Amino acid sequence: MNYKLSVGIPVYYNEKNLPVTYARLKEVVFDHVPDYELILVDDGSEDNSWAEMQKIRAQDDKVKIIRLSRNFGSITAQLAGLSYVTGDCATVIAADLQDPPEIILDLMEKWKNGTKVCLAVRADREEGFIQKTISNTFYKIMRKFALKNMPLGGFDCFLIDRQVVEVLKNIEEKNSSIVGQILWCGFKTEQISYVRKAREIGESRWTLSKKIKYFMDSILAFSYAPIRMTIVGGSLIAFASFLLMLFLMIERLFMSVPIRGWTSIVCLILFTFGVQLIILGMIGEYLWRALDESRKRPAFIVDEHIGINDESTKT
Repeated sequence: MNYKLSVGIPVYYNEKNLPVTYARLKEVVFDHVPDYELILVDDGSEDNSWAEMQKIRAQDDKVKIIRLSRNFGSITAQLAGLSYVTGDCATVIAADLQDPPEIILDLMEKWKNGTKVCLAVRADREEGFIQKTISNTFYKIMRKFALKNMPLGGFDCFLIDRQVVEVLKNIEEKNSSIVGQILWCGFKTEQISYVRKAREIGESRWTLSKKIKYFMDSILAFSYAPIRMTIVGGSLIAFASFLLMLFLMIERLFMSVPIRGWTSIVCLILFTFGVQLIILGMIGEYLWRALDESRKRPAFIVDEHIGINDESTKT
């Protein structure tokens, strides 16, 4: 069976990882497939990642390198890589080898049997208890309120058919999640399980602010639950306030109990005001995302590239 495999890797401060990752991919993946291409996307790194990418390109003309004009984020860098793939199937893998490259061949076996979406689901991860708990809670929330078909262990590595790649390229949606879009498409899906390794080289740039944004993007892009929760919460507070007011009136009119001081009233007002701010903030998030989409700004901007055929790849 002749086919071409496309591998995309977002790169952000990975100068030390890149030579090791390429050598590993070459050994366990590229030497075992009929044809391949490797697309490296520099997401605004300020170290020597771009220079290392050029070195790898000089060794292998099947390596294509792209440099974005600034840091757009890992999810957008993944989309940038997928926008330029030319293979029959495509996968995205991290540059730090936390996802072992060997799983790509396992995913390809599923794809050869006609599965258009093949997911590498984390059965476990070599991380601390707190990190595991936070991650597992996130995926449970996603299953409950957004995407019912989200695997419990979650996934970052996947292999998708060319047809799915074209669908993702045409979605043109910002402030979203590629893994969420893949599940939302509804194509036939199969899974394999693996243990996510601890990072051995370099430091993670996956900061708390980026994690919060990823959570917000994933929830707000695929669920109306936050809006519905604000409606339910507001209704409950209004009902509780009405009951409190009724109780105070009955005490005053029928039990001659003097109205208590202002403390309870002030606390109630402040509590209600806080809830209103939360509700307005949630609505503001949705409105801002709608505004951001309406501006029609590109999801990413390519500064330079090497090995890319513009006519055959760019949408």
